[in-house]
Amino acid sequence: MRFLRHIGKYMLMLIGVFKRPTKTSVLRELILKEIDDLVIGSIGITAFISLFMGAVVALQTALNLDNPLIPKSLIGFATRQSIILEFAPTFISVIMAGKVGSYITSSIGTMRVTEQIDALEVMGINPLNYLIYPKIIALLFYPFLIAIIMFVGIFGGFLASVYGNLVSLEEFVIGLQDTFIPWHIAYAFIKTMVFGILLATIPSYHGYYMEGGALEVGKASTTSFVWTCVAIIVANYILTQILLTT
Repeated sequence: MRFLRHIGKYMLMLIGVFKRPTKTSVLRELILKEIDDLVIGSIGITAFISLFMGAVVALQTALNLDNPLIPKSLIGFATRQSIILEFAPTFISVIMAGKVGSYITSSIGTMRVTEQIDALEVMGINPLNYLIYPKIIALLFYPFLIAIIMFVGIFGGFLASVYGNLVSLEEFVIGLQDTFIPWHIAYAFIKTMVFGILLATIPSYHGYYMEGGALEVGKASTTSFVWTCVAIIVANYILTQILLTT
């Protein structure tokens, strides 16, 4: 019953986000700030992780190709498929749940503790729209970050494979182009859009409805990270079942 109560509060929060909108000029500034904090500010760490993630995928694929009948172009193929289908949209989203999710929960939770949210309500401002709506819009640009991550991850696989003398440039490129299905890119971006909404709303929920003091802010950040990861993994399975197997 407690789980269902949280689901109900979460749905009511989403409805409240779109009620009594804040002035457009104010929202524009808030959205631009959130894009800078949540998306652009995450490029560095996620690109660094993706570079080595692609390199590791390529290395492990090469080390397991001990059958001479299997073409080495499979290294490029495996790198492309792994990065595009799962590592970029899903693995990076789990990392973002720790980086961005904890930031969102702690910032909103601190505002709750210091009664800044109460002050917004007294001034006649809808705090749900003021605080959460800009984050949702900002993370709708999350697919642009994932597009960069895909490129960097495949580039990392290229560096590890070609400059590590595991495969020639021509064979790696052949593997990248082999049986390429454009729908896989669309599938990855659809997943990313859903994950972006989860990254914006679940941490916001835990921050907005937290109770207590500074200690509870830390607990809420941990709880939001766990449930955001759970939601991402479950949504990943459901979307894969719908988009790839039907």
